[in-house]
Amino acid sequence: MTKIDFKTAGPFIALVALFILGIFVNDAFLSAGNVSNILARSSFIGIVAIGATFVITTGGIDLSVGSMAAFISGCMILLMNALMATIDSLVTIIFLAIVASAAIGGLAGMINGLLTTKAKIEAFIVTLGTMGIYRSLVTYMADGGTLSLNFTLGDVYSEVYYGTLFGLPYPVWVFLAVAVIGYVLLNMTVFGRHCFAVGSNESVAHYSAINVDRVKTATYILQGLCVSIATIIYVPRLGSASGQTGILWELEAIAAVIIGGTMLKGGYGRIGGTVVGALILTLIGNILNLTDAVSNYLNGAVQGVIVIVAVYLQRGAWRAKN
Repeated sequence: MTKIDFKTAGPFIALVALFILGIFVNDAFLSAGNVSNILARSSFIGIVAIGATFVITTGGIDLSVGSMAAFISGCMILLMNALMATIDSLVTIIFLAIVASAAIGGLAGMINGLLTTKAKIEAFIVTLGTMGIYRSLVTYMADGGTLSLNFTLGDVYSEVYYGTLFGLPYPVWVFLAVAVIGYVLLNMTVFGRHCFAVGSNESVAHYSAINVDRVKTATYILQGLCVSIATIIYVPRLGSASGQTGILWELEAIAAVIIGGTMLKGGYGRIGGTVVGALILTLIGNILNLTDAVSNYLNGAVQGVIVIVAVYLQRGAWRAKN
């Protein structure tokens, strides 16, 4: 009889169990609007978490993703509002803002990567520092308030979030595309194999002629690009940015990665598991909202408990194996 690998199947079993629970707790759970909302909301964290999967697989960590998203959002809004005075085409303005977003995200990720690899500062310290920097910068740009997108421009840009293709919101399709690309990169390329090698044993990877610094820096750049993609589809949702934008995104992204089976100590990562992890987190929040069992203000506490329990179970399984 085939033995079930709970390390791989566990997240999927949990997802199915939560789905069944949701059906029983509220009749509105299976409504088209609620299902669409679950998928769309999981897209933001899911995309960021896919980038985090690469970073964590190599043994790193990035605590700055939420603040980075807020900073990129602020930069996008300021740029688009400024371009309204010189460019007539709203589509061109949005396109330029998207390009700028990708550039800022990639640069921010590269800074994190270079400080970690070249300056030899622990990733936890580097990203904790940049988390504060990015959050402060967007608060400064907003003068302590909120940056709002031009109404006319926002009306056009909102289609990116609220529009649908074959019944699914655009963010879901973007999430699927990023997940497929991430899966191919991690599991079917030399770069992916190098990520596993670096995370498993950095010294051995170095002696195997792998450019460890380049691989680790590349994962942080990928993380920054994933944050920028998530931001591009997040800004049209509200059309604003402030110092509160992206709060707890780092917790949710790391939680999705760990729930999905990626080892926090590095050396093992699963893009498919991360996708399921993002859906699980969103489902938990959705079910709690539908039942009023726990205040919305405690969702972060619930996610924190999930992270602690998931890591504890991972460590226990690793100790038992070794």
